[in-house]
Amino acid sequence: MKGNKTAWFCSNCGAQSPKWEGRCQSCGEWNTMVEERVSSDKKSKSLALSGKNVKKTRPQLIHEIDDVEEARIKMPSAELNRVLGGGLVAGSLVLIGGEPGIGKSTLILQNILSIRSRKILYISGEESARQLKMRADRIGRPNENVYIVCETSLQSIRDHIESVDPGLVVVDSIQTIASDDIESVAGSVSQVRECAAQLLKYAKETSVPVILIGHITKEGSIAGPKVLEHIVDAVLQFEGDRNNIYRILRSIKNRFGSTAELGIYEMCHRGLREVANPSEMFLSQGDEDLSGISIGVTMEGIRAFLIEVQALVSTAAYGTPQRSVTGFDSKRMNMLLAVLEKRVGFKLAAKDVFLNIAGGLKVNDPSLDLAVICAILSSNVDIAIPNRICMAGEVGLSGEVRPVTRIEQRIKEAERLGMDSIIIPRHNLKGIDVSGLKIKIIEVSKVEEAFRTLFA
Repeated sequence: MKGNKTAWFCSNCGAQSPKWEGRCQSCGEWNTMVEERVSSDKKSKSLALSGKNVKKTRPQLIHEIDDVEEARIKMPSAELNRVLGGGLVAGSLVLIGGEPGIGKSTLILQNILSIRSRKILYISGEESARQLKMRADRIGRPNENVYIVCETSLQSIRDHIESVDPGLVVVDSIQTIASDDIESVAGSVSQVRECAAQLLKYAKETSVPVILIGHITKEGSIAGPKVLEHIVDAVLQFEGDRNNIYRILRSIKNRFGSTAELGIYEMCHRGLREVANPSEMFLSQGDEDLSGISIGVTMEGIRAFLIEVQALVSTAAYGTPQRSVTGFDSKRMNMLLAVLEKRVGFKLAAKDVFLNIAGGLKVNDPSLDLAVICAILSSNVDIAIPNRICMAGEVGLSGEVRPVTRIEQRIKEAERLGMDSIIIPRHNLKGIDVSGLKIKIIEVSKVEEAFRTLFA
């Protein structure tokens, strides 16, 4: 076609190249170049979204800028507010990603259906209006301020926004929206980048927050170019096993808050329910002491909670012992088994070892090392650990128990949940006042000391 040509775009960073290259010259990634059709007609102009209350800008000296705190829109979900840093900032562009069917649309829909103070425009490029109505009826929160439109054209979306004049815009999903000025199909690198840039321009000019829902790739990253994550103000990841009822909302990037926060939800038939006390959902409620079970205090972001570590050690029925791990790093467990054999003297090379983190949670906190080796040893000797004892400590290669971060917060969480004792690394309480705590604190420097405390 006359006036059209093709170019190569990097699917990772969005860089453009006139020819194919094995390695992107911008980000250095291999085999990320994809060919797309682009328009070479210079008369074609991008139709930026506009609003009725567009503010004119002017250069300002830095001391002239008002230091007024950003006004935030409180969302109905306290967990979502926590991850956002206190609420939705006016004029912000927020991207929420997650696997298909994980509950992204349900999370946003049940929140906007509870907002009564402003008009909301929900733009869907994947579902029909009837499907959204059925989901809203299932959640059971009718709202007369929510407008639904099924559209994939950016120019038509602009017209709908100008006619409704909403106070909040939701786009589900950004990979289905396409601009008529770009020749490539929806979801391509150039389309995602252009549509996100136009929505960002609208949000900043009108101070209307925009929430984008995005797909993720097989590797678990946001689909589309990496530049999409740089355009938006906040990137939230909604994750969890679809076969499990629990979901975790993490903050990967946040210009208005901390990236250490996370929210926990439970999927039920009427939508997502907030989990205010995550420790209770990861601990078994039985009073019977069983071997192979220990309780560790871990940190997810800046939240401390107790989780149950389950281990099973048995004689290998076949020639090669099995090592099966769920929710924990398998290489780290092999390292801890080597520490047990070399430093402590327990022979586990000819035995099967199975390790599981209860509740379907994936933990990367090294402070769970002590709970892991105690659960493995408990199963090996078939002696139960009292269910009112918890522990937190990183285990080194020489068998020492190393200090961990936020120990005061971990101790207070254990006391709040009724634990009698907590095992922590020695010298981890420097500068911390624990005189007002009722929980018994046991300090150890070697794993042998922890074993004597538990199995003496």
